[in-house]
Amino acid sequence: MKTLLKNGFVVSGRGTRKQDILIEDEKITAMGSLTEAADEVVDLGGKYLFPGFIDGHTHFDLEVSGTVTADDFATGTRAALAGGTTVIIDFATQNKGETLKEAFANWEGKAAKGCSCDYGFHMAISDWNEGVKQEIQDMIDRGITSFKLYMTYPAMRLNDGELYEVIKELKEHGCFAGVHCENADLIDAHIREMQAAGKFEPENHPKVRPDTLEAEAVHRLMVIAGEAKAPVMVVHITGKKALEEIKRAREAGQTVYAETCPHYLLLDETVFEKPNFEAAKYICSPPMRAKENQDYLWKAIAAGDIDTIATDHCSFTMEQKRMGLQDFSKIPNGMPGVENRGPLMFSYGVQDGRITAEKMCQVLAENPAKLYGLYPKKGVLAPGSDADIVIFDPEKAFVISAATQHYHMDYSPYEGFKLKGSIAQVYLRGRLAVNDGEILLENAGQYQKRGLPEFGE
Repeated sequence: MKTLLKNGFVVSGRGTRKQDILIEDEKITAMGSLTEAADEVVDLGGKYLFPGFIDGHTHFDLEVSGTVTADDFATGTRAALAGGTTVIIDFATQNKGETLKEAFANWEGKAAKGCSCDYGFHMAISDWNEGVKQEIQDMIDRGITSFKLYMTYPAMRLNDGELYEVIKELKEHGCFAGVHCENADLIDAHIREMQAAGKFEPENHPKVRPDTLEAEAVHRLMVIAGEAKAPVMVVHITGKKALEEIKRAREAGQTVYAETCPHYLLLDETVFEKPNFEAAKYICSPPMRAKENQDYLWKAIAAGDIDTIATDHCSFTMEQKRMGLQDFSKIPNGMPGVENRGPLMFSYGVQDGRITAEKMCQVLAENPAKLYGLYPKKGVLAPGSDADIVIFDPEKAFVISAATQHYHMDYSPYEGFKLKGSIAQVYLRGRLAVNDGEILLENAGQYQKRGLPEFGE
């Protein structure tokens, strides 16, 4: 089966060019001004063609806070595909007392229920010991070449010495870890103060997790990674204070990667002022910050100081959120986002002039493909690459609504956001998977055995 896509503008991190693309089976076989015969010829009429997006930070079917996330791999990957994401990388999470092999098998079982886009796993280490250390190479052999560490949450937190040992060991294997940075002890102290004062409403969530506690943890991680002489990534950066710590470490010669999320670019702390428990919809950690951080983050993306934009998709229904109706500290932390990331970045980033189409391609496709060992199979439109293609129509408006989303959710944190341009089609490994919002292809996702990351350019 040959498909010829004609008259589209192909976007890469190096530029945008009018090119045709020939797809044969699952691969791109030729690009340029093409006249070859094909089984199907599609005239794109000047639409933008991006490589399939890669979301390197999702949480599907995760048991947490006494419940399980609303989206499992079946619903989550359907929503991802609808939003132009053709690869998600979720977190195989090691519970205390488990081996990494057991954690991997657990998440394999979750994903086996059905994935509509391709997928892989990071390995989240929560119990570090000599036996786990000996399993690192086995995980790499299975295609898990990136890891996750937490500086908060009792069930997953490692102490500073353990962080140092893990980060240093990963360096020996050519890998790195992404780290959730918050000062857990001070957060817990703040929560106790709020509870003692009888302050249990959702509006108190950002008050116990201020940006100073995120920045302190980032600084501490920079010291730890510096002592280990190892690369590291800081995930879901919320604003200026945290990113300044990373910049200082880079200036000192350290290799540090940075990730942020759409909700930090487009929502601010005023969402926690919503009445009638509506603020619970936006409870996530770290929380949204003061509005001035948004402009700072957009400029940092444009300047190349932020490497990837992921979603940290971790969804809960309002019924689940009401677990914390009497105490904000019991509200499950997380928001949906995997369906909206690409359209939001195109509309509020590219169309509004904050970033170029080329930069959007870098942070949503190229950079994660390189950092997570998928490049050039994924993350680029080039002969020999998988035919994962997202086609944007810059003229078609769209309004985000819970009524039309594919999440297993009863609300959208972006309800009513008006998009200037929307996704027309999505191809997954050469097959038309989404057409004008309708999902045509389900359960075709394949596990991606990833190679070692590409550091630097």
